[in-house]
Amino acid sequence: MLAGIQRFFQQVLAEPEHQAPDAPTLELAVAALLCEVMRADYQEDPAQLTALREMLSRQLAVQGEAVDELVALAWEEAENAVDHYQFVSLIKAHYDYPRRCELVRLMWELALADGEHHHLEEHRIRQLADLLHVSHGDFIRAKLQAQASAT
Repeated sequence: MLAGIQRFFQQVLAEPEHQAPDAPTLELAVAALLCEVMRADYQEDPAQLTALREMLSRQLAVQGEAVDELVALAWEEAENAVDHYQFVSLIKAHYDYPRRCELVRLMWELALADGEHHHLEEHRIRQLADLLHVSHGDFIRAKLQAQASAT
């Protein structure tokens, strides 16, 4: 038994790429963070869900049933995630700073899609912007741009 345990740890340490076979894709990571914004106020709003589907179609070039599948997977990932590290680290590795700012703007657009400005959604976006290393000035700029496009 001890040899089996030892063999397991040797395999894991020798082949670290096999440690996380279910690691999220970049698209799933983006969708999961957007779902986190939607979940922040504890209300499921059809307008926000529609906006999420349109954003994913436009930004990630995902169409039709693939959008519905991505939303379902992202919602499940967001609900089951202990923290945002796996999503944020993947996005930071693949998105440059302007693209991360654009993602924060999309978060604001999604939060405002229901016609309300909820403090819990703002707090969640602020947390995610900090984790994505988006400056406070760019966070505010993204908010103002989203508010201008919502009116």
